[in-house]
Amino acid sequence: MNKKQKGLGKGMDAILPYEAKFSEIAIVDIETNPFQPRIKFDGEAINELAASIRELGIIQPITVRELGYNKYQLISGERRFRASQVAHLTQIPAYIRKANDQEMLEIALVENIQRKDLNPIEIALSFRRLIEECNLTHEACSERVGKNRATISNFLRLLNLPEEIQIALQKKRISAGHARALLSIKNKQSQLNIFHDTVAYGYSVREVEQLAKDFAEESYKKTSKTRKQKVHTPISFEKQRKIHELSQNLGKQIELKTNKKGKGKIIIPFSSDEDLNKILERINNNS
Repeated sequence: MNKKQKGLGKGMDAILPYEAKFSEIAIVDIETNPFQPRIKFDGEAINELAASIRELGIIQPITVRELGYNKYQLISGERRFRASQVAHLTQIPAYIRKANDQEMLEIALVENIQRKDLNPIEIALSFRRLIEECNLTHEACSERVGKNRATISNFLRLLNLPEEIQIALQKKRISAGHARALLSIKNKQSQLNIFHDTVAYGYSVREVEQLAKDFAEESYKKTSKTRKQKVHTPISFEKQRKIHELSQNLGKQIELKTNKKGKGKIIIPFSSDEDLNKILERINNNS
């Protein structure tokens, strides 16, 4: 039977016409979408969904395109499709639509963007693929996914960050707010140094924004030893700023170590007796 279905959301319906045929299709006659940008699927989540399908059945049909000779290709609903295989279903309810390869790629990317479990970098990469591989303008991309152009631009800007910061954002070591604040820092080395200190000392988004303002015209030297250093106890932002000011005044990368009781030590490196004397003179002059 032919029905007008709107099961793919605003972005999908902007790509494909509403007309779709509904049918029960043999699972063995369906192949996965080669344009699917998401490669990894959570095995545990698939098993949980399979258990739900065994008990309640498929609540939301998948969407496919017809290849001919009773063969179909998945457009959307790969998690439901995989879970149905795990649940040992032989047939699955599906909407059958017409789509060419270009539309298949757009659909896969739009569906990927609309997922709730994506991190900001995954979303940004999907936006970039939509624009570059599907030859879409920012305005057309906005219409496809139902998001305003400013939102798309903000996601795309995240891809200008150094790879190290992008990875940290993917692994949730920093938030999107931290990333946007870091973007405003033009000096790349200062940007990385503030990032390292942010991870080490747990700076808030507002604190990173303040650092970006304070060091807009001058370089920032990190005070945390390395990314891999175990931080014993985070110190307050104000104390950290004072340590940084001292580091700048002495021209040295000062290392600060604290314990759970708040006790600790400041380590100032020097290369010779002459270097040490210069450091001591500067400290005395500033005291």
